[in-house]
Amino acid sequence: MAGFIVKRMLQAIFATLIVTLLVSYAIRLTGDPALMLTQGAGSITEADLARIREALGVNRPFLVQYFEFLRGMVTFDFGKSFLGGTSVGLLIKGALPSTLVLAFWSMLVSIMISIPLGITAAVHRNKMVDQVIRVFSLVGLSFPNFWLAIMLVLVFSITWNLLPPSGMVGSLSYIMPSVTMGIILTATNVRLVRTTMLETLNAQYIMVARAKGLSERKVLYKHALRNCAIPLITYLGLQFGGLLGGIVVIERVFNWPGMGTLAFDAVGARDYPVLQATIMVLSLMIILVNLAVDIIYGLVDPRIRTE
Repeated sequence: MAGFIVKRMLQAIFATLIVTLLVSYAIRLTGDPALMLTQGAGSITEADLARIREALGVNRPFLVQYFEFLRGMVTFDFGKSFLGGTSVGLLIKGALPSTLVLAFWSMLVSIMISIPLGITAAVHRNKMVDQVIRVFSLVGLSFPNFWLAIMLVLVFSITWNLLPPSGMVGSLSYIMPSVTMGIILTATNVRLVRTTMLETLNAQYIMVARAKGLSERKVLYKHALRNCAIPLITYLGLQFGGLLGGIVVIERVFNWPGMGTLAFDAVGARDYPVLQATIMVLSLMIILVNLAVDIIYGLVDPRIRTE
């Protein structure tokens, strides 16, 4: 097992280096931060722009800037923002927990809805209940997440005045963003749970468990669901990683003070340090989630780690 974990960790480190290299290079194609900072400042000479680039450190060769960034990753020192000179590390420390908590609650909402619905659809295959659940999942796949978020704000904040429309002002603020992302994720998860349960319920050991007189609930949740864990763990892990990268739209709609909002603001300002560090941290989180999924996968199925 130790060799399996070391192999996955080396792959994760290699993937992180590739991502950091590509992102660091791509960011520098978005524009000159010196020009962005001097917009509306009147007459600016090329010498003035050169001094600003030197002060920001963007006049140095790309590889020099890249290796300096890698060194900063180790100590969580990403430099200072071009706007205001605030430490990028402090900005990320303030925004990352908000994004992680929102992603966690979104996944929890999806799991709590999708697993019971998927099992119910599989047990009542091709019956009315199954048809209704499948239509629900299809409708959920068709909803753009920003449209659903706006509808929830209109109904629960503006019309009924039950929940705060934006910002993070208390525990109630988590409900609408989490439900929005959770419903979108549930649409796919229900279909996955239904498919894997249909395959498992036809297995011989399920027939044996029922023949022993076990209750249907124990057969479904202890035996069948447990053996569906491998594809579910894999997909949910990948989904959680994708959720971290795709949460930008939801954070913008709800004015959520997370990594998505931080990255969005940095794009418009050409704030290299903030944008670079934000994308790197999100990428690293996705890689770590995938690494954890690989390790759990190997623990659940010993055949994986022997291969």
